[in-house]
Amino acid sequence: MTKENNDKTMTDLRPLFPGLDLSRPIIIAGPCSVESEQQVLETARQLADNGVKIFRGGIWKPRTSPGGFEGIGEVGLPWLKKVKEKTGLLISTEVANKAHVELALNAGVDMVWIGARTSANPFAVQEIADALKESGKDIAVLVKNPVNPDLELWIGAMQRIYNAGIRRIGAIHRGFSTYGKHLYRNMPQWHIPIELQRRYPHLPIICDPSHITGKRELIASVSQQALDMNFDGLIIESHCDPDSAWSDKNQQVTPDVLNVIVNNLVVRDETTSTENLASLRQQIDRINDELLELLAKRMRVTCEIGRYKKEHKMPVIQQSRYNDLMERLVKNGEELGMSAEFIRNILSAIHEESVRQQLEIVNK
Repeated sequence: MTKENNDKTMTDLRPLFPGLDLSRPIIIAGPCSVESEQQVLETARQLADNGVKIFRGGIWKPRTSPGGFEGIGEVGLPWLKKVKEKTGLLISTEVANKAHVELALNAGVDMVWIGARTSANPFAVQEIADALKESGKDIAVLVKNPVNPDLELWIGAMQRIYNAGIRRIGAIHRGFSTYGKHLYRNMPQWHIPIELQRRYPHLPIICDPSHITGKRELIASVSQQALDMNFDGLIIESHCDPDSAWSDKNQQVTPDVLNVIVNNLVVRDETTSTENLASLRQQIDRINDELLELLAKRMRVTCEIGRYKKEHKMPVIQQSRYNDLMERLVKNGEELGMSAEFIRNILSAIHEESVRQQLEIVNK
């Protein structure tokens, strides 16, 4: 039996928000979770006063563990509708199944997005696609990357929506889950959305710096990185009182802070054959962050080795292995155009920190 591939290539996409006067970047903002009518309307009013055109609010919130706040539910949909009536903002929310789609569309939602956990499940995405097709409504649909770094799974989710007849489709890059402590809540792994851009140059890509960083103080820098890579917009969590938010309070900003962030972004519209100094510095900043993450990962492995040595009463320093490692990496470094002295200095510093951490474990 042969299997026919019915997926199309998303070649005739339409603008996400036709008729809406939006200057790049597109800004979508609002609270992580809809909590009360007052909270929703106050946040929306402030955002509208600052020029935001599209309001986001989580009605249903998939959580990692049971017992957490999983959203106010459909009781919050009329509040979103009031936002549209009183401020003129377009309204959007996350959907994870057929019932969510039907309820959201009946409430007049202008855009829905599919979350990272849902986009990783082809059955769930197909259910949403079928519900959208049955509705016959023209609506914008954004698809977040799956929690795991799988570009094909991400593309597949968007193709399912496309095959349901939806032509206003966009991607949301929200980073990828990883284990252990890191600078970011979800690692950006920028090469994945960059490859998505290469394959589908007309597909709008929105960055979600709130979920990438998990920290409000890092939102501005990641937003700038996204724009420097020619992303089309940002979806940022904004709350009138973020410190009192019922979910993800550390990654939400007030509308006024959001306004400062947006107004300080540099939008690079000109295409040049060589990168300017500011762009090169942005690359250096990203690489520095990646180096820190790799070093932290190496130290975690170092600590595991320290625990093993302690359990088996092994010495912390094994000079022969260190000498062999140094010789090999110095040679490899020279072949890559770096001096032997530079490589030795770097490896010596790393080794010194590794020994220090192992000694702490062994001497506990």
